[in-house]
Amino acid sequence: MSKLKNNLRILSIFTIIFSHDLLTAQDNDGSDELEPVIVLGRAQQYYRVDNSTIGSKTATEQINLPVSTQVISEQLMKDMAARNITDLYRSIPGVSEFSYSGVTFRGFREDGNVFYDGVRGDPYSGFSVPQLFNVERVEVLKGPMSALYGAGEPAGLINYVTKKASFDNSINTGLSVGNYNLLGGYVDSRGAITDKVAHRIAIFNETQDSFRKNADSENLEIAGGLLFQLSESTAIDFNFDIVEQDLGGNRLRGVPVDDRGNFLVSRTYNSNESSDFQNLDALILQSSLQHSFSDQLRNRTTVRYLENEREQEYHESRSWVDVNGDGVANILDKTIKREFRDQFRANDEISVTTDLIYDFEIGSVQNTFLIGADYHEIDTEYDYLRARYEADGVANLNIFEPNYGETNSKRYRLSNRNAAGVKIERYSLYLQDQLKFNEHWYLLGGVRWDNFEDARKSDGYDFSDDNVTPRVGLVYKPYDNTALYVNYSESFKPLSTSVQDDVDYNYDPEYGNQIEIGVKQNLFNERVFATLALYQIEKDNVIHGNPEDTGYGDGIPDYVQYGAIESKGIELLLEGDLTKNWALTGGYAYNDCTVSESGDFWSNMSVRNKARGVEGARFVNAPEHQLGLWTRYNIEVINSAFAFGVNHVSEQISFEGQRVKPFTVYDASWTLYNFWGSAEFQLNVKNLFDKEYAISGFNKRGGHFPGEPRTVVGQLRYTF
Repeated sequence: MSKLKNNLRILSIFTIIFSHDLLTAQDNDGSDELEPVIVLGRAQQYYRVDNSTIGSKTATEQINLPVSTQVISEQLMKDMAARNITDLYRSIPGVSEFSYSGVTFRGFREDGNVFYDGVRGDPYSGFSVPQLFNVERVEVLKGPMSALYGAGEPAGLINYVTKKASFDNSINTGLSVGNYNLLGGYVDSRGAITDKVAHRIAIFNETQDSFRKNADSENLEIAGGLLFQLSESTAIDFNFDIVEQDLGGNRLRGVPVDDRGNFLVSRTYNSNESSDFQNLDALILQSSLQHSFSDQLRNRTTVRYLENEREQEYHESRSWVDVNGDGVANILDKTIKREFRDQFRANDEISVTTDLIYDFEIGSVQNTFLIGADYHEIDTEYDYLRARYEADGVANLNIFEPNYGETNSKRYRLSNRNAAGVKIERYSLYLQDQLKFNEHWYLLGGVRWDNFEDARKSDGYDFSDDNVTPRVGLVYKPYDNTALYVNYSESFKPLSTSVQDDVDYNYDPEYGNQIEIGVKQNLFNERVFATLALYQIEKDNVIHGNPEDTGYGDGIPDYVQYGAIESKGIELLLEGDLTKNWALTGGYAYNDCTVSESGDFWSNMSVRNKARGVEGARFVNAPEHQLGLWTRYNIEVINSAFAFGVNHVSEQISFEGQRVKPFTVYDASWTLYNFWGSAEFQLNVKNLFDKEYAISGFNKRGGHFPGEPRTVVGQLRYTF
């Protein structure tokens, strides 16, 4: 808590002139009383964060940025008992859960555009779920961000700011218990070694069964680092992170539903056998150098190395079996074919990012000029063995009365799918200038050049290209507490070698652009920050699995590149520490994501498959309405804090046009603090009324992804 309180004191400096609190001060001998001064000194800051780096790579007040940004504080994550990123989606307007490892951003699926400390490289890449133990805060940027961060979807990105060494001495410990045999604990130690060197070392371990059959999880993480304060102008830190994640019964698919979105079997259903698993081992090494050449010129350079290995063995649902002999294989047969996949993936990644920031004035115009470069290299290995159906020894599965245990993967007839890895290189240069003309007008403009080179190891196939992406935004502040803004930004995303056809034809990159207007306000003496944004995104050259291709032969459908997707919407975000005892964060999002241009391909499609590609069709797993709220209230007389949350997601459609029913779930928590010194006890109940619902839809054979039933988590924390 000491580090949090220190950070909050620093943040309060930005709002000193607005307070109605009165402070008195004395000189060093304590004899002279000074005149009262007016300040804004929030005794505590729970959910509101004034500054952000995600929108510009420079520390900027969010009200002065012409983009939609959001920062989720460590306190909010703690209050919500958030253990992985999926626990936070309710707090991010316009973001919803796509699957257990994926997310929908303003209507678009976003799986791979993940940053840590502003640098690309995700240790949980693939089908693992990012954990939050080593995360201090989560930063969210909405809209195309290629002008600053390179290739990605046009809807936004998530940046995890990790915990670091600190000169503030503390030892934090915690224990977690809950239903489904949840048991976890951690120790996190930070502090000074000398007046120039600080450390951090932490360990976390947690195990839990799943509400899904044949599934469980274990997470182990060891993290730490050293901070060297070489001088007032120079600091360098070294950090490491070791991650082990063992997921039993993965990779998880959904539960079959009818076309109205009703589960056909219990939400505990799983097509996996108890022997199935996904194991992740990752090592992350990161070093950052910060140096100020002068008050006006500074540099930050970060080098990040990542290696991970993922082993998977799992059974995948494929198609119905004609058990009753009526000549039609469908749900009446109750039985599905399965295939078994034995897969190994390994990544070696290195990222280097350097930014040079120069503050200067031209006349009365203040400039914060950024010039940067980054390099990202990925070297992957991929091995894939497969057995299909009863012919290869894989037993069928009755989904209504699962006949687990009738199959043995050690006896399958496996075929080598001849998979191989890829070599990916990205390097770029970018420029940005933030101009402050006066107290009313601000301008942000930037442009980035990217070069990408991809090579497939199996056959030597490679391709390369480059791209230039701009963005520009304008802020007008008629009052100190009110900002009107508009921005235009672009994105691009090169398609990987896995979806490229052959050496004679390459798919074009997917391109996106956005126009966004909005208003930001500091309300109630800056205790509440509000953002209202209206946006329109157009994404061209959209890649999609060919619905006319069953994947016969290799099990993987070919792709088609068709037309364009349009996403339009409104987002409202409120973040506030209303009083020293009452805090809230909440938001509402409306999104209309549809096929705006179908392309020639879809005109030749069969009637059965036109629905998902015809102009005007709603895009997959893109809810029209989303509402989230979390509020906390302290009752100091009993050393308690009570919190309540609600999450509503409207109707969606699956990949095969099945309905995903709307849902509303409620959460609650109680925290007892400052007993036995600095001890805290927290009790969280998620899905308070045990609502049965699906978070999103996959396909008919894979079903819908069921939401978590009522879950109770108790935590005991102590700070030395």
